[in-house]
Parts: sequence; C-alpha cells; structure tokens
Amino acid sequence: MPSAEHVILRELLAQETTWVSGSTLAAKLGISRVAVWQHMEKLRAAGFTFEAQRSRGYRVAARPDTLYAPLIETLLKVRPRPFSLLVLDEVDSTNDEAARQLSAGRPAPFAVLARRQTRGRGRFGRTWHSDSRTSLYASFAFRPRVEPERMQTFTLWMGLNVCELLSNFAGVTPGIKWPNDILFEGRKAGGMLTEARIDADQIRDLVFGLGLNVNHPAGGWPADLVRGAVALADVTGVALDLNRLAAALIGRVLLAYQSFVDGEHLKSFAELWHRYDLLRGKPVTLLEGGRRHHGVVSGLDDEGALLLRDELGKVQRFRAGEVTLEKSA
Repeated sequence: MPSAEHVILRELLAQETTWVSGSTLAAKLGISRVAVWQHMEKLRAAGFTFEAQRSRGYRVAARPDTLYAPLIETLLKVRPRPFSLLVLDEVDSTNDEAARQLSAGRPAPFAVLARRQTRGRGRFGRTWHSDSRTSLYASFAFRPRVEPERMQTFTLWMGLNVCELLSNFAGVTPGIKWPNDILFEGRKAGGMLTEARIDADQIRDLVFGLGLNVNHPAGGWPADLVRGAVALADVTGVALDLNRLAAALIGRVLLAYQSFVDGEHLKSFAELWHRYDLLRGKPVTLLEGGRRHHGVVSGLDDEGALLLRDELGKVQRFRAGEVTLEKSA
C-alpha cells in the first residue's frame, strides 16, 4: 500500500509545472491539511524543495540529489509483483546485502540500492570505490531456477541493456569492455558483478550488481582513479537526476532479466553486442591466471567466451580473464 509520501509525490510529479492544492492532497489521503503539511515537511527533510502559495497550493521546485526510495518507487514504470525496493544509507556491499536478504527469504525479484558502500567490490575481490553519494550502487536479486549453462552470457546481456539505457537516458555513447566494464572513451564509468548459488543442477539465487559513477564526487577521485575513472556527468556536461536514473535502470534490468529467462534476448543480443563492444578488431593483452596472451579480438562465441586471434592466426577461446587494450605504436 502506498504511503502518504508516495501519494503526495505522485500528485505533484503528475502536474509538476502547475499547482496542487493542499485540499486536493488532503482529500486524496483522507487526512487534514495540517497532516498534509507534516508529510510535506518529511519530504523537505529528504531533500525536496517546494514552492507554496496560499490558495494555490504546492509544486516541486527541486528534488533530492541522493537516493530516496519513495521517489524512485513513484517514478517506476515497470514493477512486477512481488518486486520490492530497499534503499540503504550505508552498507558493506549491496551484493552481500542482497544475498543476505535472499537467505532470509525475501521474495524475489527485489533491488538493493545504497548511498554508500564500505566494502564495494568487483571481480576477483577487488575494491570498488563506493564513497560517493552521487553515484549508483545497486544489486538485483532473482530466483531463476534455470540450468547454470544458460546463464553464461547473463552479465554481458545485462551490460548491453545498461549501455542501451544510458544511451537513451543521457544521450551518451558507452561501450562494454569484456566481460564486465562500462567505459566512455577508455575511462571506466561502471562495473558489473554477477554472483549465484547453485542447488544440484539449478541456479537457486542470482544477484546482479552494478556500480555506476553518475555525478562527479564532491571530493574528487582518489589519486589512483583520477586518470582511469569517469562519471556520466563528466561526459554529458550536466548533473543527472540520480533518482530518475535509478528508476529507469530498475525498469530496464527487470525487463532484461525476464527477456533472458524467456530466451527472447537471443533476437537482439548480436545486434547490441556489435553496437557496444569496444574490443572487436583491437589488439589486446589478456591475463589469465599468471599467463599473458596477446592477439586481436575477433568477437564472442555463443557462450560469451572471448575469441582471440594470435599472430599465427590461431583463435583461442577465453571464458575469463583481464583484458588490456594495447597502445598503438
């Protein structure tokens, strides 16, 4: 059941350029005008600014610049049952929290978002800088009950959908560096991490995590990230509405997941990969364990493995590894 804040936001956002009277809001909620004012104060404390005029009512002047659950939920256009949203001020890792929630029996699908992570991580347990409240740290939890073999291209598919969303939402041109990085002109804006628990021959729990640099951190990047990191706002030149982006992302991820489980993703995977792949035809070095492999990327196979053609013309398949683009001579 929607809260009073949800109802107020829905009414105000539906008529954002006009006024909504306090009596209209009171009638919608079945409460007094004084009670409406009290709920408006809660929204102000969350970061909203409202214009208010006697006999005319209220309208939104500014929205919060950090994540706010009722606003995200109000903006959601895709919300399958029993989807739920958890927004935390701080957490060790959204992926870890999603796994804990799954273990505790929370109905899936659901999403965990955080304004800050203390132990954000990427592949191979590496630390992901997660101290900026102007960025997006999100994990999506599912119970797919499908064979593990079917999930081999899952992260790639979700990454393609994230790129497509960013392209449409912000008018930018992102790309994917296999297998899980989102880049703009060689600088990293986001990373993905998929984790699963398997029962017998089926995936029981699945968590898809995404860290995305949205607006530039107030304190700037740590010294070791200055050259390699980028925020979406650096690319667009303007700050983005974090809550509106979060709502759009949730909708896209939920649709992409269902498309994958239904097998419908096969119709557009190749086209999207061709559009957002950053490596095809490029000379790279691939680190696999302690071994380095050099060659030119010739694409992916049907299982999402990277195809690398060496100097002798032999093509090798790699299911995992760390890829670095070689600099031109």
